[in-house]
Amino acid sequence: MTQVVTQGLLLVGATMTLLAAVGVVRLPDLFMRMQAVSKAAAMGVGCTFLGVAVHFQDADGTSRALLTVAFFFITVPISAQVIARTALVTGVPMIAVVDELRAHEAELDEAEEGVHE
Repeated sequence: MTQVVTQGLLLVGATMTLLAAVGVVRLPDLFMRMQAVSKAAAMGVGCTFLGVAVHFQDADGTSRALLTVAFFFITVPISAQVIARTALVTGVPMIAVVDELRAHEAELDEAEEGVHE
């Protein structure tokens, strides 16, 4: 039974990682590519390391695998947000219908102008 669970987790992890790679190749702009990589790759690495934890079933291997998964789930969204924010500020072209951040910043600027008058 353990072998089946391990194989399933490794298969799901490999599939998610493959989808992340396809997303990098197929998606049109940096922001969409980054979303594919951050979500799918984190899930792929998470499932792969959970498969490793199930396979080895010792305290040392399981704790290392779970700490690696926790590290990925904490750092990947933060780094993706920082990269996206930097790309937006530096003017990387975006293929999006609505830029909510720019609209929010414009509202804040208007509110500040009203306060200073």
